[in-house]
Amino acid sequence: MLADAEIIREVARNIRLHNFQNIVIDPVMIAKGGTALLENEATQVLKDELLPLGTIITPNIPEAEEILGEKITTKAEIEQAAKKIFDIGVKAVVIKGGHSKMSEAADFYYDGETTKWLTSERFDTPHTHGTGCTFSACIAAELAKGNSLLDSVMVAKEFITSAIKYPLGIGHGHGPTNHFAYRLEDGK
Repeated sequence: MLADAEIIREVARNIRLHNFQNIVIDPVMIAKGGTALLENEATQVLKDELLPLGTIITPNIPEAEEILGEKITTKAEIEQAAKKIFDIGVKAVVIKGGHSKMSEAADFYYDGETTKWLTSERFDTPHTHGTGCTFSACIAAELAKGNSLLDSVMVAKEFITSAIKYPLGIGHGHGPTNHFAYRLEDGK
């Protein structure tokens, strides 16, 4: 998590300095309970300095609302929000729909040319802690393998869907996802 404006500026400086590629930005901005994790200045620095360096950003709906300063409730608004975030300068956007009221878990991908809804079954489980981090880490891993942006996002969607579908059931409250669940899906 990039906690403040100074840290975000330093990360952006180092991305430029070292010409890093395949930058996946998971804007951890709002806690599960709705508490803001970034100050207003940090949000602005994220938009001004880090997003233009990103290959892809993966906000959930509350984070997309925070980035844009507007409410997002419908599928059409999710699509418009992705395009507005794209216009900030990032190469691709996936708005994660886990916080939506849709019956399916629907995420929207946009890269300036391709638009795609990635849908899966929605599971009623408290074991969703770390879903956004897992999703973005999977995209980063797939990009590192040389896969395209869209293919990387599609693999990440399958991976996180399995991780939620087959929870470990550890502890009480918001438990973790199961990072080994993909093996169950593959029959390994």
